[in-house]
Amino acid sequence: MIFRLFIFLIGFGLAVVGGVSVIAFLNILATGQNFIEYFLFISKKIECYLLLIGILLITLSVYFPSK
Repeated sequence: MIFRLFIFLIGFGLAVVGGVSVIAFLNILATGQNFIEYFLFISKKIECYLLLIGILLITLSVYFPSK
């Protein structure tokens, strides 16, 4: 049980960091870029993948069957 809580909290932290990075990079749209260029830009940034990793860890910690 404590392991699942630990994985949940790690996932939550990673999701927050990744989400903040994705929101911070929205400033690219103010420079005249469109959404396709925005998604291409954030797909090259490793810190934006933390959002996906965090959501995956949260999902696994909640739905993974316990013994």
